[in-house]
Amino acid sequence: MYINTHTYYSLRYGTMSVDQLLRQAKAHAIDSFALTDINTTSACMDFMRMAISYGIRPVIGVDFRDGISQCFVALAKDREGFLEINRFLSSVLHDKKIIPLRAPVFNQVIVVYPLRALIKRIDLLDEVWMQSAIKDLDFNIDRWSLRRYLVSVYVNQLNLNEYLGVSLDVLPLLKLLKLSKTCLDKLLFMPTVTFASKHDFNIHRLLRSIDCNCLLSKLPLLQEGDLQDQMLSKEALKVLFDTSDEFLESLIFKSKQILKDCLFNVIEKEGVVNNNKKNYLGSQKEDLLLLKQLCSQGVSYRYSSIPEGFEARLTKELDVICHQGFVSYFLINWDILSYARSKGYFYVGRGSGANSLVAYLLRITDVDPLELDLYFERFINIYRKNPPDFDIDFSWKDREDVTRYIFERFDHVALLATYNTFQYRGIVRELGKVFGLPKLEIDVLTKGGFNIKKLDKISLLVLKYASYIQGFPSHLSVHAGGILIAEHPINYWCATFMPPKGYPTTQFDMVVAEDVGLHKFDILSQRALAKIKDAMNLIAFNQPHQELPDIHNIAAFKKDPKVNNLLKEAKAIGCFYVESPAMRMLLKKLRVNDYLSLVAASSVIRPGVSSSGMMQAYIRRHRFPSLRKEANPVLLNLMPETYGVMVYQEDVIKVAHYFAGLTLGEADMLRRGMSGKFRSREEFQSVKKSFFKKCKSKGYEDSLTKTIWFQIESFAGYAFAKGHSASYAVESYQTLFLKAYYPLEYMVATLNNFGGFYSTELYIHEARLQGAQIHSPCINNSDYLCTISGQDIYLGFILL
Repeated sequence: MYINTHTYYSLRYGTMSVDQLLRQAKAHAIDSFALTDINTTSACMDFMRMAISYGIRPVIGVDFRDGISQCFVALAKDREGFLEINRFLSSVLHDKKIIPLRAPVFNQVIVVYPLRALIKRIDLLDEVWMQSAIKDLDFNIDRWSLRRYLVSVYVNQLNLNEYLGVSLDVLPLLKLLKLSKTCLDKLLFMPTVTFASKHDFNIHRLLRSIDCNCLLSKLPLLQEGDLQDQMLSKEALKVLFDTSDEFLESLIFKSKQILKDCLFNVIEKEGVVNNNKKNYLGSQKEDLLLLKQLCSQGVSYRYSSIPEGFEARLTKELDVICHQGFVSYFLINWDILSYARSKGYFYVGRGSGANSLVAYLLRITDVDPLELDLYFERFINIYRKNPPDFDIDFSWKDREDVTRYIFERFDHVALLATYNTFQYRGIVRELGKVFGLPKLEIDVLTKGGFNIKKLDKISLLVLKYASYIQGFPSHLSVHAGGILIAEHPINYWCATFMPPKGYPTTQFDMVVAEDVGLHKFDILSQRALAKIKDAMNLIAFNQPHQELPDIHNIAAFKKDPKVNNLLKEAKAIGCFYVESPAMRMLLKKLRVNDYLSLVAASSVIRPGVSSSGMMQAYIRRHRFPSLRKEANPVLLNLMPETYGVMVYQEDVIKVAHYFAGLTLGEADMLRRGMSGKFRSREEFQSVKKSFFKKCKSKGYEDSLTKTIWFQIESFAGYAFAKGHSASYAVESYQTLFLKAYYPLEYMVATLNNFGGFYSTELYIHEARLQGAQIHSPCINNSDYLCTISGQDIYLGFILL
């Protein structure tokens, strides 16, 4: 009977998570209800996925409001109906339109107008209009009669799938309205559900005050919901409103019929389906032929002679890629990067995608997985449920053009969103303002270190409610680089909004995108690539008679003693990923002087590995081979390169599968669950229990199992895949090569891109140490950016 419910994705209005709302419904024995957040479909896919486990049949739609003034509720009868709703909502959000009082003409959508809002509009009629209406009717009419007449006029204008919704506060007025049977047939029960309790209502009022940027005491009543907007049982409603069973039953019955007419579930039917663009060319057969052709062309570019194991590895990868339906995914990435190369854009393909030989042959990545014995199953395996993705870094100067190309080249494209949530300090500050605390007291609360016993009542309330609101979604933002390219319009799954970036953006995040089978393309940016490109241009300008080096000749760089000596001595200021004090210290401790050692160091430095004690273990075993016998024999056998220490993300899969005996599917879920939002899901908790259970059945001591689990848990959310580390190491070698042979040009490029760990002053000092003559900005010789002429570097006007 509930066709208008909200979660906290009704931003700065709702108070319940999807899970809390479902638990409320379950407690009231409700077997079906509709989620209709305010002007958003952010939670719809999560709601559909989670409702199944509660035994609840989900219905989805939108509560369309102008501000918080309800205009109408739209419920999707089927997928086409949800598409209609999302298209309409998207058009409103893109153009920042006002929500109209009447819905557009939908085909597969049920629209319910709030009777409360209609009566309010009637009551707001000015006296002149009212007197005119009375004169036209040619008889004396009181306000109730006028209401009855105008409601009947409104009902006569409703379409077949349009109704009037009766909210809790309108129920007592219906007896006075004395509507005709025609009107009553168009009425159904539509209470609003926003709160679980009075406590939630208090939270709601605080959120509304934050949204209105006003003191709680000054919050207008028109900006609040109603305390009665709670989920109540049918029996409680009868007692509360003293309404006849027959009348209330008829309203509830029609609401239930509406819910039955709207039953469908995108997640249940399509959760494991690949909804990305299915074919790059006309068919899967043509796509596969093109992929094989491109791999064949890539062999001559990548290898002078075919390495051992090449054919078997390529066949295996192509079989899995084809079986999992990812052929078009590889071809679309190839298309994007072919365009980038045609424009002369530098890029780096990284992430677990670097574990793929096919990706190497298609020039998506520059890491040879055969050389490093990279674990392809970390990227794609037949048990892996979540989709793979390539992380493609472009120069910060080039990414926007690549994004533009993708939106123009393909249909059904959208940027991926991310949720910004209220963080503790931020919400304490917001609540402090809402409660009227002076800035000095707010600063004390946000910085901590206070004596809680000395706080006054208001400050305690701020801390109390901050703990409740922390983690609520605050607003939608744009994912760092995620782009969706779907087979069907994105609006089949959600509405889109238009951020300042200027491209349609989903109303859900990457985790939900994966749930519905949409695999993101990560188009990212970094300044190091711009530094490399600018350095090459500066070399051509400053040393015109010298042949330009091939910056992609990584094989030669790996063997270059001058480059490796910079690594060994940690003289890496300005060089990508290896210039920070912590990284340079690690390079010295490990005595890194080759590519493979740098690959390991790039992952060892990550927070999880370094904080769990594994970095220290790795350093000791690397420096002192006799200590490698300390490693557990099973782990040492699984990870001989890293001496039995988990360093890379795929080590999680190996340990879970071979050490604990989990299936590859469970092992991948474990790896996925170690990061962020997925950790709390029941699937992950189930795998955690299975890990401990299977370790026990294998006879491992509890202390060993707990130690291994702690190591997995502490680093898997931060550590790199080996291919990712290898990609970073390639870029590090490129910058080290430029630093070794063209230090002045490279430092000028660094200054012009403002990129790096240190301040501009330090890079100027580094250039001086490399032999440069530094000149202050000069009207005769300087330009907007820093320039170089021989050994002379003229600082640019941009630094003024």
